[in-house]
Amino acid sequence: MSFEYAPILIFTYKRIATLKTTIDCLKRNKYSSLHELYIFSDGPKTDSDVDSINEVRKFIKSVNGFKNIYIRESTINKGLANSIIDGVSEIINIYGKVIVLEDDLMTSPNFLAYMNLGLNHYINNSKVFSVSGFTMPIKGLQPNSIYFTKRASCWGWATWADRWGNIDWAVKNYEDFNADSVLKNRFNEMGSDMSNMLNRQMSGEINSWAIRWCFHQFMNDLYTVFPAISKVINIGLEDPNATHTNEKFNRFKTFLDYTNNEHYLFTDNVELDGDIIKQFIRPYSIQQRIKYKILNALF
Repeated sequence: MSFEYAPILIFTYKRIATLKTTIDCLKRNKYSSLHELYIFSDGPKTDSDVDSINEVRKFIKSVNGFKNIYIRESTINKGLANSIIDGVSEIINIYGKVIVLEDDLMTSPNFLAYMNLGLNHYINNSKVFSVSGFTMPIKGLQPNSIYFTKRASCWGWATWADRWGNIDWAVKNYEDFNADSVLKNRFNEMGSDMSNMLNRQMSGEINSWAIRWCFHQFMNDLYTVFPAISKVINIGLEDPNATHTNEKFNRFKTFLDYTNNEHYLFTDNVELDGDIIKQFIRPYSIQQRIKYKILNALF
């Protein structure tokens, strides 16, 4: 690959075990030493978090294997949403593109190859909003093919400055959207949880950057490109120290790509495939959400 590599951003809090796995997996990528790495360490929410955060910060100062490593330590607890919005905005305005991970993601050896190739291929296609490294298992696809959805994934992703910079994080058009039942139903076509998550965000019940990201994508009719085989697995869902999730039964279980493939069938024909979308949205269905909620409550 002869183009300029995107910087990697990792956002971490207090989970040193999963963070070490995230870093170790990245270092196994053939191109890791050609990437700038930025690590954002959030500040403690309570005094009980201080020791864990200090341990994380000691570790990240020892990280090597990348072109350059830059550490951003927050003196306050910004929370994940503000950390990502601020951190991505800072770095993407310098480089024009970014690859983003959180501290609980295991990546495949070809993760960086796939992400950079996707960024390069769609850099001038404004309909493509982001590149996702994660995917659920999708039947009927060639191993090196891709597909499109209108719902981004926040588990290992990449985007460009001209798309990130247009997002309205305040969601100023929320009231008009919320009064339009047709629009809300359309938003839920990419998952029955979408409108409810946005409502919870706007009421202050949750603080999610990702639902606002997805809402902007929906309102502007934009696409995310996904691989046929996942380059990312979330290893934090069962972690008792996870900030937002702790699940024994995972409805997003997938398989990591160990093929070392670095050639992908990126296409400029950006459109949805109905059969693929049916498979994609299944984990977000009411039935699946209820099923796994019961399983996690019982066991």
